[in-house]
Amino acid sequence: MPEHIFNESTFELKYPAIMGILNLTPDSFSDGGEFDDPGMAVERANLMYEQGAQIIDLGGESTRPGSDPVSEQEELARVLPVLERLPMDRFLISLDTTKPAVARAGLQAGVHIINDISGGNPELLDLAERYRAGFVLMHAQGISKTMQVAPTYNNVVQEVQNFFKQKKEDLLRRHLPRVWIDPGIGFGKSLGHNLDLMRNLSTLQDETWGVLLGSSRKSWIGQLCDAPHPSDRLSGSIVSALASIAQGVEIVRVHDVAETQQAISVAKELALL
Repeated sequence: MPEHIFNESTFELKYPAIMGILNLTPDSFSDGGEFDDPGMAVERANLMYEQGAQIIDLGGESTRPGSDPVSEQEELARVLPVLERLPMDRFLISLDTTKPAVARAGLQAGVHIINDISGGNPELLDLAERYRAGFVLMHAQGISKTMQVAPTYNNVVQEVQNFFKQKKEDLLRRHLPRVWIDPGIGFGKSLGHNLDLMRNLSTLQDETWGVLLGSSRKSWIGQLCDAPHPSDRLSGSIVSALASIAQGVEIVRVHDVAETQQAISVAKELALL
């Protein structure tokens, strides 16, 4: 069980680890508007921890395909009141942001991990290094507003591999307690692209980083299972999480913590993981 110091706080991570999703936005694709009250958000974070999440991932801006960006001020107004109320020593807190000012404010408030869907913004990496925070680096093709219009790859697995390989030298020279890469399921990818990546997650393994997967309730599951509403994609989400863990993924980012934890526990006992 590896022990890390993230932003001056020591935590022992047990892999596979569950990252619980806490959207503080009115327009997230699955649970937008459910936790925009700071008190309710803190209750939700504590509940997810009790259900088995070791990391809580806060997001103050929706990055779903087709979404519009929000201002720096609006994102801070959503995130900071929750951070001020969260117990910084109970569980790891990740901040999902692409804005350096938001990341800086979060790190000053005690955030342990920066989750960067923009692919490794140098300013965000500099901040994470300064505060000795963990870092999640995600692959995406295009911007949120248009990324799903016509995603195109010659070989999606190879191109995602190459994207991270190009980041490797920079990551190795930085003093970061832990880095995870995220292949960006659903971010500028068709159903076929997502399936190719899901079947080849093990090829992303490298001693430089761990792998994180966020496939929970995403539209590719809905396409496969004729489940247009995100809340109807629980079973497919759990299977995708188990399949990823079987390929060496360290962290699964999920909406349904209790159900995912139960599935992982049973799969371990049956020697499936």
